[in-house]
Amino acid sequence: MLSDNLLNTFRRSLLNWYDSNKRDLPWRETQDAYKIWLSEIILQQTRVNQGLAYYNRFIQQFPNVQHLANSHEEEVLKLWQGLGYYSRARNIHATAKTIVSEYNGIFPTDYEEIIRLKGIGDYTAAAICSFSQNKPYAVVDGNVFRVLARIFNIDTAIDTTSGKKEFKILAQSLLDKNKAAVYNQAIMEFGALQCVPNNPDCENCIFNYSCSAFAENKVQYLPVKSKKTKVRERFFNYLVILDGSYCFIQKRTENDVWKNLYEFPLIETTQKIDFSELVLTDSFRAIFKNAGDIELLHNGFYTKHILSHQKIHAVFYTLKTFSTNISINRYEKTFFNKLANYPVSRLIEIYLESQKII
Repeated sequence: MLSDNLLNTFRRSLLNWYDSNKRDLPWRETQDAYKIWLSEIILQQTRVNQGLAYYNRFIQQFPNVQHLANSHEEEVLKLWQGLGYYSRARNIHATAKTIVSEYNGIFPTDYEEIIRLKGIGDYTAAAICSFSQNKPYAVVDGNVFRVLARIFNIDTAIDTTSGKKEFKILAQSLLDKNKAAVYNQAIMEFGALQCVPNNPDCENCIFNYSCSAFAENKVQYLPVKSKKTKVRERFFNYLVILDGSYCFIQKRTENDVWKNLYEFPLIETTQKIDFSELVLTDSFRAIFKNAGDIELLHNGFYTKHILSHQKIHAVFYTLKTFSTNISINRYEKTFFNKLANYPVSRLIEIYLESQKII
């Protein structure tokens, strides 16, 4: 562990760097716990440049937690569209309702109360407490993991229980408890701008004299992760069924990707198949039972969509039916040119863009 003298030097160097290099971001100009919470949830799995526009739109549409709680989930999902990880949007809506019903619309500032809210973990709770109240809770996000792993040459895997505990203890010991908010912002900003994942500019780093990973030429190997993400391949066959100016859509309700977002009737297969094989499946027959003639208008728009754990191969078949006698009990009928009004996944959005719907 650093001596008091080295510890103070580390903190002072970091804060001086931050003062000269920090980005001008709106959530850094407020102590409103609601706005800080919203920014933290938006920025999970999202780059700042992308998240900033979403944050501004959310604050404009939902300036306080009451406005968010009183909105419809579909309104929240539509505003969230394109950010991915849609459980975050569902969780902020649910949490807003909880804050209104259980806390009289006042965002709690106690760590133990905050961490019990839906969608909030240790990092987010620490960030809210620190940035809104300057409470001495060290934040440990991906940027902080990377900075600490490199400077202190820690090869304990950050995705293990022991690793998370080790880094949390170290981060807390380094925290400037009198300047918790600015210190936490500084170390995260340092990881985001200077100690970046790939090809950091170590020669011009303020810590190159004391960074153990730099001294031992191990920067590119840290931090360590023990688990390799297994990617699942899926094959989606979407049926764009036209009935005049109308088409059919459905809401995803299973505990799967894109829950509560809208899409066209879907047949998922275990491998890539062509349309002649698709029409022979039980799922296809169930949809078009007693429908009579079906005309294939477009022989498949293909796109690939990659998520964190999934690679989705999607084909869109445009069909025309000459009978309304199809199994539409689980589908909603809507104007094709109104599809842009519904919250949809980026995958569906790509298709709509190709059709100049949005």
